[in-house]
Amino acid sequence: MTIQAHIASLEKKHGALEEELQSVLASPSSDDRMIAELKRRKLRLKDEMERLKKDTRH
Repeated sequence: MTIQAHIASLEKKHGALEEELQSVLASPSSDDRMIAELKRRKLRLKDEMERLKKDTRH
């Protein structure tokens, strides 16, 4: 898998997590721990994407 393909895969996962997060937030009985976990997972993916993008520029 190329780096660009890996980044695209991470972006797709990030988008799916965003959709899941929005769904949880829309629920009247949203679980704060679930929200925090989804946000952490999204941030880890974003950090990895930024790292990969930075590495490909050098």
